Amino acid sequence: MYKKKSFFIVFEGVEGCGKSFQSKKLFNKLKKNKIQTILTREPGGTRSAELIRNLILKDYFNKDNKEKFDKYTDTLLYLAARNEHIKNKILPALQNKKIVICDRFTDSTLAYQVHGKKININFVNHIHKFILDGVKPDITFLLKASSKSSKQRLKNRKSKNRYDNFAQSFYRKAQKSFLQIAKNKKNYYVLDSSKNDDSLERKIFEIVKKHLKIK
Repeated sequence: MYKKKSFFIVFEGVEGCGKSFQSKKLFNKLKKNKIQTILTREPGGTRSAELIRNLILKDYFNKDNKEKFDKYTDTLLYLAARNEHIKNKILPALQNKKIVICDRFTDSTLAYQVHGKKININFVNHIHKFILDGVKPDITFLLKASSKSSKQRLKNRKSKNRYDNFAQSFYRKAQKSFLQIAKNKKNYYVLDSSKNDDSLERKIFEIVKKHLKIK
Protein backbone atom coordinates (compact mmCIF):
# COMPACT_ATOMS: atom_id res chain seq x y z
CA MET A 1 0.00 0.00 0.00
CA TYR A 2 1.49 3.34 -1.05
CA LYS A 3 1.61 5.92 1.71
CA LYS A 4 1.90 9.46 0.34
CA LYS A 5 5.34 10.92 1.03
CA SER A 6 7.91 13.16 -0.56
CA PHE A 7 10.64 11.41 -2.55
CA PHE A 8 13.37 12.85 -4.73
CA ILE A 9 14.63 10.77 -7.68
CA VAL A 10 17.51 11.92 -9.87
CA PHE A 11 18.74 10.57 -13.21
CA GLU A 12 22.39 11.21 -14.06
CA GLY A 13 24.76 10.28 -16.89
CA VAL A 14 26.51 11.60 -19.96
CA GLU A 15 24.77 12.92 -23.09
CA GLY A 16 23.12 10.11 -25.02
CA CYS A 17 22.82 7.74 -22.04
CA GLY A 18 19.01 7.77 -22.19
CA LYS A 19 18.34 9.45 -18.84
CA SER A 20 15.75 11.91 -20.23
CA PHE A 21 13.94 9.04 -21.95
CA GLN A 22 13.91 6.85 -18.82
CA SER A 23 12.92 9.69 -16.50
CA LYS A 24 9.86 10.34 -18.71
CA LYS A 25 9.00 6.63 -18.73
CA LEU A 26 9.14 6.51 -14.92
CA PHE A 27 7.09 9.70 -14.63
CA ASN A 28 4.35 8.21 -16.84
CA LYS A 29 4.30 4.96 -14.85
CA LEU A 30 3.93 6.76 -11.52
CA LYS A 31 1.19 9.00 -12.93
CA LYS A 32 -0.58 5.89 -14.20
CA ASN A 33 -0.48 4.60 -10.63
CA LYS A 34 -2.14 7.87 -9.52
CA ILE A 35 0.93 8.99 -7.58
CA GLN A 36 1.45 12.76 -7.49
CA THR A 37 4.68 13.24 -9.42
CA ILE A 38 6.48 16.07 -11.15
CA LEU A 39 9.14 15.71 -13.83
CA THR A 40 11.74 18.44 -14.09
CA ARG A 41 15.28 19.03 -15.32
CA GLU A 42 18.54 20.87 -14.77
CA PRO A 43 19.58 23.36 -15.79
CA GLY A 44 16.01 24.62 -16.01
CA GLY A 45 12.72 23.53 -14.48
CA THR A 46 11.29 27.01 -13.84
CA ARG A 47 10.75 29.97 -16.14
CA SER A 48 13.74 31.90 -14.78
CA ALA A 49 15.99 28.82 -14.69
CA GLU A 50 15.03 27.97 -18.29
CA LEU A 51 16.17 31.45 -19.36
CA ILE A 52 19.55 30.72 -17.78
CA ARG A 53 19.56 27.30 -19.48
CA ASN A 54 19.10 28.93 -22.88
CA LEU A 55 22.01 31.22 -22.18
CA ILE A 56 24.47 28.51 -21.12
CA LEU A 57 23.45 25.63 -23.38
CA LYS A 58 22.66 27.43 -26.60
CA ASP A 59 25.53 27.24 -29.04
CA TYR A 60 26.20 30.96 -28.64
CA PHE A 61 29.91 30.74 -29.47
CA ASN A 62 30.59 31.86 -33.02
CA LYS A 63 33.25 29.58 -34.52
CA ASP A 64 35.23 32.62 -35.61
CA ASN A 65 34.85 34.31 -32.24
CA LYS A 66 37.15 33.34 -29.38
CA GLU A 67 35.00 35.05 -26.75
CA LYS A 68 33.28 32.71 -24.31
CA PHE A 69 32.37 32.58 -20.63
CA ASP A 70 35.10 32.00 -18.09
CA LYS A 71 34.63 28.54 -16.53
CA TYR A 72 33.69 30.11 -13.17
CA THR A 73 31.09 32.35 -14.82
CA ASP A 74 29.69 29.25 -16.54
CA THR A 75 29.53 27.35 -13.23
CA LEU A 76 27.90 30.27 -11.42
CA LEU A 77 25.16 30.34 -14.05
CA TYR A 78 24.44 26.63 -13.49
CA LEU A 79 24.33 27.22 -9.74
CA ALA A 80 22.06 30.27 -10.17
CA ALA A 81 19.65 28.14 -12.22
CA ARG A 82 19.75 25.45 -9.49
CA ASN A 83 18.94 28.02 -6.80
CA GLU A 84 15.85 29.17 -8.72
CA HIS A 85 14.85 25.56 -9.39
CA ILE A 86 15.13 24.43 -5.76
CA LYS A 87 13.41 27.44 -4.23
CA ASN A 88 10.54 27.66 -6.71
CA LYS A 89 9.88 24.07 -7.78
CA ILE A 90 11.71 21.19 -6.08
CA LEU A 91 11.35 22.26 -2.43
CA PRO A 92 7.66 23.29 -2.68
CA ALA A 93 6.85 19.96 -4.39
CA LEU A 94 8.66 17.94 -1.70
CA GLN A 95 6.97 19.95 1.05
CA ASN A 96 3.64 18.98 -0.55
CA LYS A 97 4.64 15.30 -0.35
CA LYS A 98 5.07 14.86 -4.08
CA ILE A 99 7.49 12.62 -5.93
CA VAL A 100 10.08 14.70 -7.81
CA ILE A 101 11.94 13.19 -10.77
CA CYS A 102 14.83 15.34 -11.93
CA ASP A 103 16.90 14.94 -15.10
CA ARG A 104 20.37 15.92 -13.73
CA PHE A 105 21.27 17.48 -10.40
CA THR A 106 24.40 18.18 -8.33
CA ASP A 107 26.42 15.19 -9.60
CA SER A 108 26.44 16.72 -13.08
CA THR A 109 28.15 19.80 -11.64
CA LEU A 110 30.76 17.58 -9.99
CA ALA A 111 31.34 15.48 -13.13
CA TYR A 112 31.40 18.29 -15.68
CA GLN A 113 32.53 21.40 -13.85
CA VAL A 114 34.67 20.05 -10.99
CA HIS A 115 36.22 16.96 -12.58
CA GLY A 116 35.92 18.09 -16.21
CA LYS A 117 36.72 21.80 -16.09
CA LYS A 118 38.77 21.69 -12.86
CA ILE A 119 36.55 24.08 -10.92
CA ASN A 120 37.59 24.15 -7.26
CA ILE A 121 35.30 21.73 -5.39
CA ASN A 122 35.30 23.95 -2.29
CA PHE A 123 33.88 26.78 -4.41
CA VAL A 124 30.94 24.57 -5.49
CA ASN A 125 30.42 23.03 -2.03
CA HIS A 126 30.35 26.46 -0.40
CA ILE A 127 27.59 27.72 -2.72
CA HIS A 128 25.68 24.45 -2.43
CA LYS A 129 25.72 24.88 1.36
CA PHE A 130 23.56 28.01 0.91
CA ILE A 131 21.31 27.00 -1.99
CA LEU A 132 20.48 23.31 -1.47
CA ASP A 133 18.37 24.03 1.62
CA GLY A 134 18.70 20.41 2.77
CA VAL A 135 17.47 19.04 -0.56
CA LYS A 136 19.26 15.88 -1.64
CA PRO A 137 18.20 12.89 -3.76
CA ASP A 138 16.68 9.88 -2.04
CA ILE A 139 17.92 7.73 -4.92
CA THR A 140 20.04 8.42 -7.98
CA PHE A 141 19.96 6.37 -11.17
CA LEU A 142 23.27 6.60 -12.98
CA LEU A 143 22.80 5.37 -16.54
CA LYS A 144 25.92 4.02 -18.16
CA ALA A 145 25.94 3.66 -21.94
CA SER A 146 28.54 2.35 -24.36
CA SER A 147 30.31 4.96 -26.54
CA LYS A 148 28.71 3.42 -29.63
CA SER A 149 25.12 3.68 -28.38
CA SER A 150 25.48 7.20 -26.91
CA LYS A 151 27.18 8.40 -30.11
CA GLN A 152 24.31 7.03 -32.22
CA ARG A 153 21.69 8.68 -30.01
CA LEU A 154 23.45 12.04 -30.21
CA LYS A 155 23.65 11.66 -33.98
CA ASN A 156 19.89 11.11 -34.14
CA ARG A 157 19.04 14.17 -32.04
CA LYS A 158 17.11 16.86 -33.89
CA SER A 159 17.85 19.59 -31.37
CA LYS A 160 21.39 19.89 -30.04
CA ASN A 161 23.26 22.11 -27.59
CA ARG A 162 26.99 22.64 -27.13
CA TYR A 163 27.31 19.64 -24.75
CA ASP A 164 26.09 17.32 -27.51
CA ASN A 165 29.00 18.23 -29.77
CA PHE A 166 31.99 17.33 -27.60
CA ALA A 167 34.55 14.65 -28.47
CA GLN A 168 33.86 11.09 -27.30
CA SER A 169 36.92 11.34 -25.04
CA PHE A 170 35.09 14.06 -23.06
CA TYR A 171 32.07 11.79 -22.51
CA ARG A 172 34.28 8.87 -21.47
CA LYS A 173 36.00 11.10 -18.92
CA ALA A 174 32.65 12.41 -17.64
CA GLN A 175 31.22 8.88 -17.35
CA LYS A 176 34.28 7.83 -15.36
CA SER A 177 33.66 10.79 -13.01
CA PHE A 178 30.00 9.81 -12.53
CA LEU A 179 31.03 6.23 -11.68
CA GLN A 180 33.56 7.55 -9.19
CA ILE A 181 30.88 9.70 -7.50
CA ALA A 182 28.48 6.71 -7.27
CA LYS A 183 31.06 4.24 -5.97
CA ASN A 184 30.08 2.50 -2.70
CA LYS A 185 27.01 4.67 -2.18
CA LYS A 186 23.87 2.77 -1.15
CA ASN A 187 21.32 5.14 -2.68
CA TYR A 188 22.92 4.99 -6.16
CA TYR A 189 21.86 2.52 -8.83
CA VAL A 190 24.32 2.17 -11.72
CA LEU A 191 22.46 0.63 -14.67
CA ASP A 192 23.61 -0.23 -18.18
CA SER A 193 21.51 1.80 -20.59
CA SER A 194 23.26 0.83 -23.83
CA LYS A 195 20.07 -0.87 -25.07
CA ASN A 196 17.68 1.49 -23.25
CA ASP A 197 14.89 -1.07 -23.67
CA ASP A 198 11.77 -2.19 -21.79
CA SER A 199 13.80 -4.33 -19.37
CA LEU A 200 15.67 -1.25 -18.14
CA GLU A 201 12.37 0.61 -17.75
CA ARG A 202 10.98 -2.30 -15.70
CA LYS A 203 14.13 -2.53 -13.57
CA ILE A 204 13.95 1.19 -12.71
CA PHE A 205 10.26 0.96 -11.83
CA GLU A 206 10.82 -2.10 -9.61
CA ILE A 207 13.52 -0.23 -7.65
CA VAL A 208 11.24 2.80 -7.20
CA LYS A 209 8.30 0.59 -6.21
CA LYS A 210 10.42 -1.01 -3.51
CA HIS A 211 11.44 2.38 -2.07
CA LEU A 212 7.91 3.78 -2.21
CA LYS A 213 6.37 0.52 -0.99
CA ILE A 214 4.04 0.32 -4.01
CA LYS A 215 2.43 -3.07 -4.60
